[in-house]
Amino acid sequence: MGGITCGTPIITTTTTTPHTLVAHFSKLHCFPFPPTRFVSKRSASLLRSPNFVTKRSSMATPLAVNASSTIANEELEAASSGLVGENDLLIVGPGVLGRLVAEKWREEHPGCQIFGQTVTADHHDELVKMRINPSLKGTDVTDRFPYVIFCAPPSRTSDYPGDVRLAALNWNGEGSFLFTSSSAPYDCNDNGPCDEDTPIVPIGRSPRTDVLLKAEKVVMEYDGCVLRLAGLYKADRGAHVYWLEKGTVETRPDHILNLIHYEDAATLAVAILKKKFRGRIFLGCDNHPLSRQEVMDLVTKSGKFSKKFEGFTGTSDPLGKRLNNSKSREEIGWEPKYPSFSHFLGVSE
Repeated sequence: MGGITCGTPIITTTTTTPHTLVAHFSKLHCFPFPPTRFVSKRSASLLRSPNFVTKRSSMATPLAVNASSTIANEELEAASSGLVGENDLLIVGPGVLGRLVAEKWREEHPGCQIFGQTVTADHHDELVKMRINPSLKGTDVTDRFPYVIFCAPPSRTSDYPGDVRLAALNWNGEGSFLFTSSSAPYDCNDNGPCDEDTPIVPIGRSPRTDVLLKAEKVVMEYDGCVLRLAGLYKADRGAHVYWLEKGTVETRPDHILNLIHYEDAATLAVAILKKKFRGRIFLGCDNHPLSRQEVMDLVTKSGKFSKKFEGFTGTSDPLGKRLNNSKSREEIGWEPKYPSFSHFLGVSE
């Protein structure tokens, strides 16, 4: 077989069985192909062939293995076997929220395998270090998962509902399928009250909400669940950080904003997955709406940020809504760690 690189000197072998080849790479904590559940049917068939190494040796170009494709030694055997555990989780879009979901899910299910599907391989090394086995969008899947969560944003695809459908096809229907959406579809823009039962924006009025509602419709077709989240934030990410960077923002200061900390969004998502709900729509927020001005006043009061915010200058843009998710909380049995933005910052309003 030709040389195979994995961040070490090239290794050559004349072994005629794939089992011996697997042993070579297991010792190096790397593998020349993805786990079988993320390998194409053609590649899987080739791997099972007794002439696998002979066939590979006839190729002129050696097979290169990126370090980002490696997986932890203790998970290699289970992942490559193609066996799916009853608590295994697939995260489509393992970004900030998805990674926190992985962390919280593993705390609940220490022996599980977690997989992350991404658009590019740019962050696969980071996922591997977190024991999230990465794969690229569009890779053939040979097994389905009992738990699937879709956390990818609509900004990086031309067919968001189609991507959600593909994710649903990776679900075996046993545990739970959850799609993280936005609270934008609720038809309220006068700073008035809004909860799980508030009517939604009609299709055709807004391209932004159209995309979300069409994706949610796909989820409902597969009997999955939707979690409509308020504005996500943490210390270095969120609306307050964006506004600090801008200094002056051309939007009205009295627009009501709704927030939920990333960590709370993750624990809420995990709680929904564990309950194995079917065909439900939930709302995620901290039940503590604030105006944009109040948010930035708290940021200033906290003294935890070096930059200074100058102010909002808008007067005519739409108002917001006051979210309340008491119904979701009661049904799911969940409460946030950070009940308000001021609580998170450690200041009083």
